[in-house]
Amino acid sequence: MSALALPNRPLGLARDVISTPRTYFWSTPIILALTIFMLIWEGPGVVRDFQISQNPLVLENGDVRNGQCKTRKAIFTDCEAQLVYSYKGRSYSTDVEVMFVDFHVGDYETGLVISADHPELATMTLALDKLWNRIITLMVFVLLLGGSSLAMVFLALRIQRVRRQLRHPARLTAVPVEITAFDRKRNILSITYNDKIADDKTGRSAYTRMTSGEEPLVIGEANGKAVGLAVRHGDTALPVLLDDRLQRIDLTDEERATALAPFAHQREDGQSHPVLIEEPRKTVSIRRRLQAFFGTLLLIVVGVLGFWLWYVTSSPTPFQSPGMDINNLMPAPLNRWGCDQLKKRFGQDRAPFGCVASDYRSWK
Repeated sequence: MSALALPNRPLGLARDVISTPRTYFWSTPIILALTIFMLIWEGPGVVRDFQISQNPLVLENGDVRNGQCKTRKAIFTDCEAQLVYSYKGRSYSTDVEVMFVDFHVGDYETGLVISADHPELATMTLALDKLWNRIITLMVFVLLLGGSSLAMVFLALRIQRVRRQLRHPARLTAVPVEITAFDRKRNILSITYNDKIADDKTGRSAYTRMTSGEEPLVIGEANGKAVGLAVRHGDTALPVLLDDRLQRIDLTDEERATALAPFAHQREDGQSHPVLIEEPRKTVSIRRRLQAFFGTLLLIVVGVLGFWLWYVTSSPTPFQSPGMDINNLMPAPLNRWGCDQLKKRFGQDRAPFGCVASDYRSWK
């Protein structure tokens, strides 16, 4: 790294040399709102079911109405039902909704359970079976979402503190920083850089915007990333990335020319002057796109056929969804063969959807 010759006195910096990423202003409240939503949506149900689990009482004559479960993203399942029951001469009705993580395929069986101490508290037996699953799922969501929002608030407050400190002159120390990302839009160059190269590195990232044709003072390359020259302002938490004309530092024209001299000599000696160059956008040919499309389509077809074969030959129950739906959509010869396989194993039971006759009970 070429030496940066700065005057031996406190120096001021231009305004707004450290910026707050715009995403902080809209993503932080959204993430925080999602955290609150998760707590309001799942928290009361988890607390209720934990109370019920302390002294549960299963009601054999309880009525679970309109029960249904939906699986999203393959593992997130939410179930809801209306619970109607009577206990000690008093009638109760309540709606229950629970969410948990499961790799289950097929239907769920559930009953009605209440708290023997507080009979007005009722839930599904499925909800108690998955209680710790639900507690852990809720905790993970709250910790991830809440932790992310709090971290973003902390980082925004740190940026504001640094900006206040930069208003006052202080001694500057030159340090190299890794430029991790940059973007050019509407004559504004947005740069994210990381303090992880200097001997006294902090590992912290900072964000800045350069306008009016400003470019960062790039001094080399490391690990495939451009290396820029920044300065530490006293004991502030974040270094400030410099521009290639040192307009961000309050210097006289003579001091600025002296500080830039080593970098000018470097270019005169034939050494290349590193600059930020955007990588060309990679395009995918039509042939590649067609291959990807038909390859994905083939995988889907193979997966559906494989699941259908498992359903008609090995499923532990004929009332398995989406096996019934796939079997019903099969061409007549395959549907007939599939129904024959199911009938060999479950012929004593009523027929499932896709194999049922006109009376909706017997096998076709």
